[in-house]
Amino acid sequence: MEEDLRQILSASLAAADPAEAVRRSLRVEESAIVAGDERFEADRVFVLAAGKAAGAMARAAEEMLGERLAGGLIVTKHGNEASSERLETIFAAHPEPDEKGVEAARRAEELALSLGEGDLLLALISGGASALLADPAPPIELADLKELTGELLRSGADIGEINTVRKHVSVLKGGGLVSLAAPAPTLALLLSDVVGDDPSAIASGLTAPDPTTLEETQRVFRRYGIEPPRSVVEYLRDAEETPKPDDALFEKVASVVCGSGRHAAEAATEKARELGYEPMLLSTSVTGDARGIASVYAAVIREVLESGNPLPAPCAVVSGGEATVTVRGDGTGGPNQEFALTLAVELDGVGGWAALAADTDGNDGPTDAAGGLATGATADAIRNAGIDPEEALANNDAHAALEAGGVLLETGPTGTNVNDLRVALVSGD
Repeated sequence: MEEDLRQILSASLAAADPAEAVRRSLRVEESAIVAGDERFEADRVFVLAAGKAAGAMARAAEEMLGERLAGGLIVTKHGNEASSERLETIFAAHPEPDEKGVEAARRAEELALSLGEGDLLLALISGGASALLADPAPPIELADLKELTGELLRSGADIGEINTVRKHVSVLKGGGLVSLAAPAPTLALLLSDVVGDDPSAIASGLTAPDPTTLEETQRVFRRYGIEPPRSVVEYLRDAEETPKPDDALFEKVASVVCGSGRHAAEAATEKARELGYEPMLLSTSVTGDARGIASVYAAVIREVLESGNPLPAPCAVVSGGEATVTVRGDGTGGPNQEFALTLAVELDGVGGWAALAADTDGNDGPTDAAGGLATGATADAIRNAGIDPEEALANNDAHAALEAGGVLLETGPTGTNVNDLRVALVSGD
C-alpha cells in the first residue's frame, strides 16, 4: 500500500502540472490573446509570473507568445526551478517574506506602471505569490510584515483570513496590481491553491476586486488574539479601502482559473481505481485543523475495517483542501505532517491501512518535507526510535517524530502548488 500511495501522489502531481495548465487555457491568435471566453487585442504582452509554479507557467507562456512577448518578470521561491532568456527572475522567501521579496514587489510595481494602453499584462499567478511579493504599504517595514505574517501563520487562521489581512496592508494585493497597470488591460491565469478557487483569494487577489473590508481585518486580529506591530496599527487607522467588485477598473481585467486542487484529487482517485482500490472522493474543499481532519479519517478507516461502510475494502479515501495547525508547542512540522502523526496515534496498532498527506508544492509548513505517510505500525516505529509520538503531537513536533519513524514524505520542490492532498488506502488485510 505504501508503494501504491507514492504512485497515487505522482499521478496527482502530474495532473497539476503548471505548464500544461497554461497550455490548455491560453490561445495565441494572429491579433489576440485568448483564455476561455476572454479575448484581448494586443501587440505587446508583458508577463508577471509569481508564485511557487511561476517558472513552469512562464516557460509555457514564453513558448506560446513568441515575438509577442515584450518582457516581464518571474518571482518564485528560493530553490525552485526558473529559467528564461527574456524574463528577469527573482528568487525570494516563503512563507515569511525577505528583502528579495521586497525587491520583487518593487520590480513588479515598476513593470505595471510602465505599461501603456496598447499593452497587455499577462499575470501568471500561483500559490505563494502573496509572500514572495513582499509589498508592505508604507510606512510598514519588512520586519513588521514578517512579524505579522508569523503571528497569522501560528494562530490557526485559515488562508482566507490571512489573505484578508495581507490585502489591507499591501500595495499590490487586493487588486492593487491591476490598479497600477491601468489603463493597460490584465489577463490573469490562476493556478489555485485556495479552497473554492476564488480569484480574490488566490495569492491575495493581485488581479481581482476585494470583497473583504478593513473591519474584517480587525475581526481577524480579535478572533485570534493578534496584536499587530505599531506601524500596521497606524497604517490601518487611516487606510483607504481596497477596490471593490463594482469598480470600473475591472472592466478591462479577466481572471481565469487554469488549474486547481480538484485536478490533483481527481487524478489521485483515478490512479487508485487503476491500482485496484474502489475510490471515494470525500471533498476537494476540506479545511480546518489537521488533527480534526485526521480524526475523521481515523473514524472512516475504522468503519471500513469493521463494517465495510461507507464502501468495502480494498478502497481509497481521497480529499483535497487546506488544513491548518494551531501551534501550542515549540516543535517543527506542518499541517500534513500533523495529520499523518495524528492518524498514526489514533490508529496505533490497527492493521490493514496506510495513508499519506502531502502539500503539493513539496514543502509542508516551514520544512523541506511534503508531509507524511502513516500506517498502524508508525507510532511503534517512532517509539522504538526514542520519541513518544503522543508527546511529539502535543508539542507540534510532527517532523521529528515522522523522521524518527522513517515516514517523512520528501518530494523536493514539485514546481506546482494546488493545496493539500490526503489519501488513505484500506486493504482490510
